[in-house]
Amino acid sequence: MNVLVIFSSCSGATEKLALAAAVGCVQGRASIRMRRMPDLCEDRPEYREALTRMRREYVPPTPADTLWADAVIVGLNHRISGRAVDAAQATVEGAVAWGADLLLVHHGLFWDGNLPVTGRRYRRLKAALAADLAVYSAHLPLDVHPEVGNNPLLARELGIEPRGSFGEYKGLPIGVWGELDVTRDELHARAERVLGGPVKLVPGGPERVRRAGVITGGGGDEIAAAIAAGLDAFLTGEARHHNFFDAEEGGVNLLLGGHYATETWGVRALARHLAERFGLEWTFIDHPSGL
Repeated sequence: MNVLVIFSSCSGATEKLALAAAVGCVQGRASIRMRRMPDLCEDRPEYREALTRMRREYVPPTPADTLWADAVIVGLNHRISGRAVDAAQATVEGAVAWGADLLLVHHGLFWDGNLPVTGRRYRRLKAALAADLAVYSAHLPLDVHPEVGNNPLLARELGIEPRGSFGEYKGLPIGVWGELDVTRDELHARAERVLGGPVKLVPGGPERVRRAGVITGGGGDEIAAAIAAGLDAFLTGEARHHNFFDAEEGGVNLLLGGHYATETWGVRALARHLAERFGLEWTFIDHPSGL
């Protein structure tokens, strides 16, 4: 896994926390890059030595850094955490209003890999930095983690105990599958109950479902992988028009629960884990897209 650590520091205090996070990533066998934001500091005599050193030792983040990274850590702090699916303007402002020090998200600040920091990206970062709000984002690693990952957590909520994987991204497995014994309609009703809203069903497979898989978010193009894995049913967040025919003609039941709705599980579980481990207070900042 590639982790990009971006921090803003004048005195060097936040740099120490960023370095601690980087060491933890290395211990977890991740590759890291450390990047310091351009100066947002007053020219105070007490900052001069630290600023001179940090300007020499670090460079600002670049577009190549964000494309390289699987997870991005922005800033750092240690007291209170908020969590959301997306690092959108509304969730950043919601975290600030709640008094959060750390915002955990699945879709990060640099989701499209685009810098320079202008327009809406600038507004998001400005709001976070002005409130000393750190942002931690993890995309695919938070989908697949066996304990706090979106895919295994949602699968278990649906009564599917993961037994294997299917589908790949850059050579790494992304989906989970397991066995159960329910009717197609029963699985559909269960999915709507668990996700708290309508789930689109494409009834392309058998009426009795004994093998089902989950890839949260935008997994519609993994229908071929679901078919190759011998699945009777495949649940994901969203799909494209032609995926309807992929499922119908491929003999698999396709359930579409919504990109947002299927990806709230990981950030909730990670926040609970951190709260239990470090005694943090947390809240979920719900900002559904309806998609």
